[in-house]
Amino acid sequence: MKVEETPFRTIVDVPKWTNPMHKDQHFVLLGSCFAQYIGKRFQEEGMHALCNPLGAAYNPESIAIQVRKGLEGSDIEESIFLYDDKWRCWWANTLLSDTNEEAFRNTIRNTFAELGDALRKADWLFITLGTNVYYELKEKGMIVANCHKVPGKCFEEVAMDVERCSEVLSGLMELLSNECPTLHVCFTVSPYRYKKYGFHGSQLAKATLLLAVDKVCRRFPDKANYFPAYEIMMDELRDYHFYAEDMIHPSPEAVNRIWEKLKL
Repeated sequence: MKVEETPFRTIVDVPKWTNPMHKDQHFVLLGSCFAQYIGKRFQEEGMHALCNPLGAAYNPESIAIQVRKGLEGSDIEESIFLYDDKWRCWWANTLLSDTNEEAFRNTIRNTFAELGDALRKADWLFITLGTNVYYELKEKGMIVANCHKVPGKCFEEVAMDVERCSEVLSGLMELLSNECPTLHVCFTVSPYRYKKYGFHGSQLAKATLLLAVDKVCRRFPDKANYFPAYEIMMDELRDYHFYAEDMIHPSPEAVNRIWEKLKL
């Protein structure tokens, strides 16, 4: 008599998309450090993939700013500033900095232009959201993507609710529909846990993002999809074996397993 084998883990099903991916398509990946992990896998597979050219961004507002400025190419100069003897950009990562002002301004302009060009050529944009919290520079009332280790007293911390997140992401979808009519968007929520906010706070942030993304995907059913990276990590790979040494980030093996489900 054949005995049915009991699966040793919960399997998270990945829903079939209306518009499946193809290896010869062009991809842009933006968002948290998890986007960089997955973006690296795209590149290792030989796919046309641009990943976080301005560095990681974690919340809907910051990602929307990067996309908008990349496509419109306007008002980038206002984000450039000098701090700790280096020129930096409020909408870019700390890795993009330079002691030479002219060289840095050229780098930032070219990087935003590169993002805009890539989005117009891309078939898919992957947006990986990490948190619903953003920081606003008090002096200018400007939302930043990175605080560049400037003292915390210079910023206002703002937690977005579901409605605000969905409004920002819906506005982003409308912009992309106008500027990049053939582009499809895949939203994911990073499985990285934000210890900084406390684990309960981190779960509330993830819940806010999940609810907001669900609203956006329902509003744009032909353009937006959701890939359950968060659910795969939490439910299918729920073992500390799949975490890095800090017990916060996914391990390389976890990233590989999520990648295998994505590429299927």
